[in-house]
Amino acid sequence: MTSPPLYQRWIGPRITEALQDTPVVLIAGPRQAGKTTLVRHLAGEGLRYLTLDDELTRMSARDDPVGLIRSLDRAVIDEIQRAPQLLLAIKKSVDEDRRPGRFLLTGSANLMALPAVADSLAGRMETLKLLPLSQSEIEGQQANWIDQVFGGQIPQPGTMDIDSPLTERVLRGGYPEAISRTTTKRRLTWSRQYIDSILQRDVREVANIDKLDHLPRFLRALAQTAGQMCNYTQLGGQVGLDGKTATRYIAVFEQLYLLKRVDVWARNRLNRVVKTPKLQFIDSGLLASLLNLPSDNTPDKRARFGHVLETFVYGELLKHTTTAEGDYQLLYYRDADKFEVDLVIENTAGELVGVEVKAAATVKESDLRGLKKLASLAQDQFKMGVLLYDGHETMPLGNGLWAAPISTLWGSDKPRPARRDGRSRVG
Repeated sequence: MTSPPLYQRWIGPRITEALQDTPVVLIAGPRQAGKTTLVRHLAGEGLRYLTLDDELTRMSARDDPVGLIRSLDRAVIDEIQRAPQLLLAIKKSVDEDRRPGRFLLTGSANLMALPAVADSLAGRMETLKLLPLSQSEIEGQQANWIDQVFGGQIPQPGTMDIDSPLTERVLRGGYPEAISRTTTKRRLTWSRQYIDSILQRDVREVANIDKLDHLPRFLRALAQTAGQMCNYTQLGGQVGLDGKTATRYIAVFEQLYLLKRVDVWARNRLNRVVKTPKLQFIDSGLLASLLNLPSDNTPDKRARFGHVLETFVYGELLKHTTTAEGDYQLLYYRDADKFEVDLVIENTAGELVGVEVKAAATVKESDLRGLKKLASLAQDQFKMGVLLYDGHETMPLGNGLWAAPISTLWGSDKPRPARRDGRSRVG
């Protein structure tokens, strides 16, 4: 049996930089995303490695957290959420010795959402997110799509080789172990077992949940609404959950990096905007397995693939936000007249890039109606609108709008500059 291939992670230099001036650095992200492999590589000499997946280590951490931390000078502690008591002991140790790079932690749950942990390391810890592999990391292309488009650059198409067509990329997702599986059946088996493990073990570590048997059904129900507006209270009722419990379950799924709430973009004057957040799964491969999409031969399979493709694009852009030079937020737009844009990327200056996703190789005028509406509302804040489609050519569509292949998300490191009117500055 061969080990999963190793990929260079673009977050690596940021972790190294943080360790040079911050006492505690936390690498947060879902299980099996590659955190352990990365921190072991970065730790080098001088950092002792401990994992709380080890029962003896976990027992020591829970029974005598202060004693365990006192025995360490500099250390990597893997899966810290399994013994959150350690964080208060780390705080005490760091307050006595503020040397940078003392503790490199990993966590498979959002520790800041745990009440006992919320402010214990404020000002002492930097958190960086490591999500499943991006297509850029798989292809070894370091260019950041979001930084490029906000810089007025049009990314060029990337690799679309025969061995890895778009559908294959979408259905396999970004988990290293899933990518290493050579058949759809084996990837599907891994994904289902991964989800079962999260629901049966990890949920208990981050929340006191009643009706655990409802979790798998509710997660599958949420998968049916991925990327769509939905009354989640009503959806919870269909699987036997009241509204309060359904909301709590969604928060737990978000805490475990299975999915994420996406807020609507709005200005105060846009009082007709529907302000309901929608949910996006972080990994398209896990979503596809919940939908049974790889083996689904029903007539609506194409429509269902379209939703999974939007999830794939959302996940790629979310990964780009974790390594971008700028600070960005992913939103969406929809108003009462049903004008909508799948993703709205906003920077700290309030500037916007609209992204529409289409699971087809052709582009129609009607595909641009949401981007045009967003551009008219945002006015000078609107930097660019990009329609990502399943094609091969990047084409200007005028007024700051472009059609670009989805493969530009892992495309060339040599983008071309664009003008506000959507024409290229260079031939």
